Amino acid sequence: MTQAILDENNAAPQFTLPASDGKTYGLESLRGKKVVLYFYPKADTPGCTTEACGFRDRIADYHKLSVPVFGISPDPIEDVVKFAKKFHLNFPLLADADHAVCQAYGVWQEKNRMGRTYWGAARTTFIIDEKGKISHVFRNVKPEGHEQQVLQALAE
Repeated sequence: MTQAILDENNAAPQFTLPASDGKTYGLESLRGKKVVLYFYPKADTPGCTTEACGFRDRIADYHKLSVPVFGISPDPIEDVVKFAKKFHLNFPLLADADHAVCQAYGVWQEKNRMGRTYWGAARTTFIIDEKGKISHVFRNVKPEGHEQQVLQALAE
C-alpha cells in the first residue's frame, strides 16, 4: 500500500543513517538548522547522477546559507560510498537500505515502468526548518536544475 508523501507543516520523522563519508547522521542532531533532504531512487543512474552533481556544483551556495544537504536512497552503504567517490560528491549520501526512512517520509512508492511494477523511492525533496517541521516539499522532481529550485525556496 502506497502511503502519501508527507506535507508542509508535518513533523519531519527522525532517523539515524550511515553515510558515504563514513559518519552516521541523525536528524535530531541537526535541530536548529534548516536541512535539505533529497530522496533519489538509485545510486549511479542517469537522473540521480544529474541531481547529485547539481547539488555538488552548488554546495558552496548551501554552505553560505548554513544549510546542510543530504541525499537519501534505498541503496546499501557500499553503493552510496562508490557513487559519492565516483562523482566527487562533497555532501553526504545516506544509505536507507531497509527503506524505513523512505517509508516514514511517504516516498516509498509503487512504480510502473515499461509494464513492470515495483517499489522504489519517489524523487522528492524536503526542506526541514529549524524546529524540525517540513517547510517545503518538491514532488516529482526533475533532476536537471533542481538544486537551483531548492536554493530559490531557501531564499524566500
